[in-house]
Amino acid sequence: QVQLVESGGGLVQAGGSLRLSCAASGRTVSLYKGWFRQAQGKEREFVAAIDWSGAYTFYEDSVKGRFTISRDNAKNTVYLQMSSLKPEDTAVYYCAADPNILRMRARNGVAYWGQGTQVTVSS
Repeated sequence: QVQLVESGGGLVQAGGSLRLSCAASGRTVSLYKGWFRQAQGKEREFVAAIDWSGAYTFYEDSVKGRFTISRDNAKNTVYLQMSSLKPEDTAVYYCAADPNILRMRARNGVAYWGQGTQVTVSS
């Protein structure tokens, strides 16, 4: 059984930084892992993903150069380092895992989700 638990959300001023963590239990090391976000009144959107080795990463255009995804397989944890935060980054951030990167990027039938952590960026 796979469980994903996010942590690290909070309130930060514009221009600040936060690091989100997602601790996984179960057999998830071989899976793609990623982050999504959902702002109030909007659909959940893809933010970033990483392959099992950490060699390949994928980002939504609006976060490129500001966010960095990484993983530590020994700890079965994936991270999202967020810098130069903007008020439009305010959302609930969800961790996800899936064997298929295309399915993850399409947000279509993703296998596993965390419960979400709130990130609020004040102007």
